[in-house]
Amino acid sequence: MKKGSLEFWPHRRAKRQMPRVRSAAKVDTPMFLGYAGFKAGMTHVLRMEENEGPAKGSEIYRPVTILELPRVFVYGLRFYKKGYASYREVAGEVYDINTAKHVGINTTKKTDISQFKSQINDLIDVTALAYLDAEPIAIANKRVMRFEIPVGGKSAAERLAFVEGFLGKELKPSDVFKSGDIVDVTAISKGKGWAGVVKRYKVATQGRKVTNKYRHVGTLGPWHPAKVQFGVPQAGHMGYNYRTERNKLILRLGTPNDVSTVNVKGGYLNYGNVKNDFIVLEGSIPGPSKRLVRIRKAIRAYRKVAEPKVTYFSLESKQGS
Repeated sequence: MKKGSLEFWPHRRAKRQMPRVRSAAKVDTPMFLGYAGFKAGMTHVLRMEENEGPAKGSEIYRPVTILELPRVFVYGLRFYKKGYASYREVAGEVYDINTAKHVGINTTKKTDISQFKSQINDLIDVTALAYLDAEPIAIANKRVMRFEIPVGGKSAAERLAFVEGFLGKELKPSDVFKSGDIVDVTAISKGKGWAGVVKRYKVATQGRKVTNKYRHVGTLGPWHPAKVQFGVPQAGHMGYNYRTERNKLILRLGTPNDVSTVNVKGGYLNYGNVKNDFIVLEGSIPGPSKRLVRIRKAIRAYRKVAEPKVTYFSLESKQGS
């Protein structure tokens, strides 16, 4: 029987810790469709189930992940036009002079969007360029983290009119999400180094009387044609891959004044206490603690969830677990 899944193939090691997000939800209402944060840790809650199902009206036990959200600033706008074979190309960018200095863009040009407004009918998309300030979170990262935030809207003109007011300003988490939203989470999974086929693909170990080796693949393929197929399990690097968890429920969106209600005794393992804005997500997400996580509006949300009602939030210590 074949072992391992070809859902994610090949198993490539990620090149950077800022996850790439190649698609966004199609939303007609002008709004920001993404944000970024850091994984703090996990605990569990009890919440009332309000949706249709066998557990409706009762308390259910759910594991949750806490993400600490840094300060995010919009330092520029990026404009797209239709290119070769209907692919989109970058038509140009506009920066805020004061904010762009923090990301190493030293420009003396005056921020002028009039040239793009005059050709707005030829543009197909407008996005926001942002960077996050990880210094208050005490994450050991010396580089400025920049990323692109998609914007919702029916047309490029509508998106530009919305995002223009945020140029050079701070983007709050409440400007993007609210409690009860369904989101997708993209992160880099935990790296596990070099691994054999038993750990990497769950291949069954050989019997004592079969061969002189135990933790190996029984056969790599037929004698002829003398070729190893791409799906045959082999040893190699395991983990540290791009992974996306879809349709996660936001149970709570909090501010620095609410951190005492989510900080467990002794702090989260390998992280400490949450001090800034935070998001409580239902379920688990890829990566270890302190790992950068990108959040976006769900592109294939299959359910509409009522306002979650959390009745109990576990603050028990995780140091002994």
